[in-house]
Amino acid sequence: MTTRTYLGIPRDEIPWKPNIDEEKCIGCGQCLEVCPNGVYEMDEAAGKMKIVQPMNCVVLCDKCMVFCDQHAITFPDKEATKRLIAEKLRARAQQPKTNDGQG
Repeated sequence: MTTRTYLGIPRDEIPWKPNIDEEKCIGCGQCLEVCPNGVYEMDEAAGKMKIVQPMNCVVLCDKCMVFCDQHAITFPDKEATKRLIAEKLRARAQQPKTNDGQG
């Protein structure tokens, strides 16, 4: 199985994913409609949305949050996430290149 990445950083090292406040969620499905990545699913028993594939969320995308009329969806701090990504990219750039025998 291929590891998902964002700018070459393993996706599971970037904590960007939505959170749903169950008290505010009314199960309208707006998030499901606007997100094409399979992040959300309707929990029929609870009558509310649930997050089923958080790592499918595109890093720094918060479109679903904007469409949620109930303000039930939140994300980590966008600027802090950008700083984390920049730090990881700098660290990767400073790693010595390995000679893999090609070239």
